[in-house]
Amino acid sequence: MPRPTKQSPERGDAKTRLLEAARDIVRQKGFTATSVDDLCQAAGVTKGAFFHHFKTKEALGVAAANFWAETTSAMFAGAPYHETDDPLDRVLAYLDFRKSIIDGETFEYTCLVGTMTQEVHDSAPAIRDACADSIFGHAATLEADIEAARVQRGIDADWTAESLARHTQAVLQGGFILAKATGDADLARESVDHLIRYVRGLFGLNVEPQTSPTKEN
Repeated sequence: MPRPTKQSPERGDAKTRLLEAARDIVRQKGFTATSVDDLCQAAGVTKGAFFHHFKTKEALGVAAANFWAETTSAMFAGAPYHETDDPLDRVLAYLDFRKSIIDGETFEYTCLVGTMTQEVHDSAPAIRDACADSIFGHAATLEADIEAARVQRGIDADWTAESLARHTQAVLQGGFILAKATGDADLARESVDHLIRYVRGLFGLNVEPQTSPTKEN
């Protein structure tokens, strides 16, 4: 998922500041390595304020996943890829948009819920479930356009709109892992490029411009 905006100069209430701090610090350090002290210092609040809003660090993790889902959903809802009339063009424009926001420091464009899922999927099921809701909830926003494109182009295949929507997220999350492993954002962009080629192929579009070979006499 994308890079949401950083904390604004006009900072919100203590709970919001803690969630913003979690969004940024966990993507840099990981959930386990992020301490309550780290979060309080970044948010400019006391530990008493932290435990007033969150009974445990795990409760903060669940809330952070939900906060991520809410804020990124708002960002995607206002993104320009919705503007085109053709549903397949909207799907492809979505992927172009995802590629365009892979920029800046690694933690800025990688996904909070993907990061937490990889780390605590077995040890913190409540966080894992909140992360799953975010990832699959976002994937679901693509399903209507994918299905409309299938119908419009008469695609009869053994894949569904739901499965393709999920696959887009699998590729994006995998690209983020490659970028984290190398510090190279181009590897994440490369993954999106291949995903775009794949989607174009599924819908019978030329994957890349083809040049007809010339015959020699």
